[in-house]
Amino acid sequence: MSRLFATALMLATAAAPLHARTLEFAGRTWHVRDAASGAPGPNAWSQDNAWVDESGRLHLRIDRVDGVWRCAEVVLDTPLGAGTYEFRVVGRVDQLDRNVVLGLFSYPDPSVGADFTHEIDIEFARWGDPAAPAGHWTVYPTTAALAPVTYAFDVALEGAYSTHRFHRGRDAVRFHMLHGHQDGDAQQAASWTYAPRDARRRISRAALPLHLNLWLFRGQPPSDGQPVEVIVSDFRFTPAE
Repeated sequence: MSRLFATALMLATAAAPLHARTLEFAGRTWHVRDAASGAPGPNAWSQDNAWVDESGRLHLRIDRVDGVWRCAEVVLDTPLGAGTYEFRVVGRVDQLDRNVVLGLFSYPDPSVGADFTHEIDIEFARWGDPAAPAGHWTVYPTTAALAPVTYAFDVALEGAYSTHRFHRGRDAVRFHMLHGHQDGDAQQAASWTYAPRDARRRISRAALPLHLNLWLFRGQPPSDGQPVEVIVSDFRFTPAE
């Protein structure tokens, strides 16, 4: 893992979100972050930048108000354990600005573990480098004594619709990215299976809060100076049997 990516991950886990209000999305309650400044970034986080439209789709937005760039984050109110996590996204995540980060990830609260532990990430970001790969899947170990493992990949979507999944089991985490919104496995864009020998130390078995966020790497504005919006049209969780 590069020093640049490690720094971004450290910033992403440096502070817990502040919850200003809640919204209902995908049949679940989510807390919306609202803070004048905080990691990752540091960034400003606004409750106005996450909302659900009349079709039930979650919008995450980065915008500029009174000279301040504002980001968005929501956190599921109930931690989730082993099973399949699916996110249906609208937006060209393969073409995000080099300073923009989309995160769909499980992250431990202090009762479960410290920063750099337990986390499982789907992230789209170029970490400030337009030539870097856009996709990153990361699995953090259960102890800070071990290093996380990341699979970085680039992909060209066939349109604005994509499906993202990770399946967390006892011995492996399996990631999939698919073109379009679908229930099956057709039109696969990328996949990766992480199955370490010492899975008990490398893969969390704890129930973890789920975060969805859209933010600016190192707090730098989009290079084109334009607002950014990504839609998560649905989230589905299927518990492991």
